[in-house]
Amino acid sequence: MNNDILQRYIFDNADVRGEIVQLERCYQEVLSAHSYPVALQRLIGELMAATSLLTATIKFTGDISVQLQGDGPVSLAVINGNNKQVLRGVARCNGDIATDASLQQMFGKGYMVITLTPDDGERYQGIVSLDHVNLAACLEEYFNQSEQLPTQIQLFANGKQAAGMLLQVLPTKSEQNDDFEHISTLTSTIKAQELFTLDAEEVLHRLYHQEEVRLFDPVDVTFKCSCSYERSGAAIKTLPQAEVEAILAEEGKIDMDCEYCTAKYSFDAIDIAALYSGSHSSQSKQ
Repeated sequence: MNNDILQRYIFDNADVRGEIVQLERCYQEVLSAHSYPVALQRLIGELMAATSLLTATIKFTGDISVQLQGDGPVSLAVINGNNKQVLRGVARCNGDIATDASLQQMFGKGYMVITLTPDDGERYQGIVSLDHVNLAACLEEYFNQSEQLPTQIQLFANGKQAAGMLLQVLPTKSEQNDDFEHISTLTSTIKAQELFTLDAEEVLHRLYHQEEVRLFDPVDVTFKCSCSYERSGAAIKTLPQAEVEAILAEEGKIDMDCEYCTAKYSFDAIDIAALYSGSHSSQSKQ
């Protein structure tokens, strides 16, 4: 089966909707550019699955960022996505992390920032502390604060595969959550290995074989870095020209490294002159 897909589903006999995401190749592509400790590899997988699930809940064209920050050995972990299910991510780690390190052991006193940036409209940002038992619980608290809709999230990752499920009450006039509580109890029995090895249809049958569930067509989830020679050049132009020329005189060139995919972009004197004159110049990743 294709292990980089997200699928939505809905219950015909309950005001509840769900999503299931399964990742492998794009998860490996994010990890391949860096040497992360085992615990951080798993967290990045959970973050990727979470960002994919959150992206599927937004009803606009634009971007989403799920960022964890703290004062522990891991100072930053962030996954960026968009409405087309394109993900990229990076983390910063300074220090040793145990294989079974908890969220708090990695980040210390930290918080999660979720930023929604529509192409048209105002930017929205929500902040939740990282004092919950795991990432899924932090995200459930985010939904409780921001949308006040009962939400359950399951996240799994093992360094090779990542997966997740989101269950949420549909906004209706009914105040009865009995259906959600029942379906949530069923969903909580899901095992990581089931999400890693079974397709969505089989997973839903195992969980909800007595329910009426409609599964929608899969959407591909991909990794793609948005870095480019042009963007790197634009970043250089934000610096004073005299400062750029001083670096160039000392180093002979200016190298720009992408933190996400580790691509390298090099600018020599001719390239810098073209940048400030407005002449077009283009290079590929090195």
